[in-house]
Amino acid sequence: MQLRQSERKQAKIKMALQGSAGSGKTYSSLLLAKGLTNGDFSKVAIIDTENGSADLYAHLGNYNVLSLKPPFTPQQYVDAITMCEDAGMEVIILDSISQCWDYLLDYHSSLAGNSFTNWAKIKPLEKKFVDKILQSNSHIIATMRTKQDYVLNQKDGKMVPEKVGLKAVQRDGLDYEFTLVFDIDIKHFAIASKDRTELFMGKPEFNITEKTGKLILDWCSQGTYLADKDDQSKIDLTEKEVYEHIQMCNTVAELLALYKQFPQYQDMLKPDFEAKKTLLIHLSNPKNFSSNGNSRIQ
Repeated sequence: MQLRQSERKQAKIKMALQGSAGSGKTYSSLLLAKGLTNGDFSKVAIIDTENGSADLYAHLGNYNVLSLKPPFTPQQYVDAITMCEDAGMEVIILDSISQCWDYLLDYHSSLAGNSFTNWAKIKPLEKKFVDKILQSNSHIIATMRTKQDYVLNQKDGKMVPEKVGLKAVQRDGLDYEFTLVFDIDIKHFAIASKDRTELFMGKPEFNITEKTGKLILDWCSQGTYLADKDDQSKIDLTEKEVYEHIQMCNTVAELLALYKQFPQYQDMLKPDFEAKKTLLIHLSNPKNFSSNGNSRIQ
């Protein structure tokens, strides 16, 4: 047991998108994944439980698809996530996890005996599934269906029925497990109902784009570059190894974290840090890029 100061470490986003059928959860997930991988769809995998709906957006790029068949047991999801991790996927989309909850409800209803005490047999199965999501070394985007209903809204002087999403088809309180939850309506507008990143909470509704994913990626990269300080092999890097890490940085925030992590190499490698920062700024915003060489690591 040891008391230590708090420290923001680099994170892998665990987020959920919830909405009714037709709200655009799969499409929005792919746009987020594209931003999270800086446009590299080869590092994105969709675990599809929606009868091949993941392939409908193949025009966006060559992402990977892993189709599941019923019964949608928690273990099947766990095995699928492991397969994607082993394949080096940086973003894993679970489309959707509502089928897993449907399976657990059906399994619970099939058990003999006391309904209340039978939940003790269900919770360990679901916990294994949730723990796999939270402990994954990949970014996870989970979609959840919401129960549908209709409300009457006035349009052009007439009352027109409009589809709305209600409660997610999932265990109560599951959204607490995620870092970020977007609610998407039938018009494809998103709003954050849970947001530990503080990037979207309290902001007006918006359309999810690739830039949304890049914004989340920057937030994920703002922690300590090498988080495991107990592993001295990761801390005591040589000058050459730090130089190699400079070349692997994908965002300015990640580069700055690396710069601060190794003060002993700041003078020797400052030209390399500067060159990489200039390149990253140019790649992220080529139109507004200034070639005057005034970019500086602060």
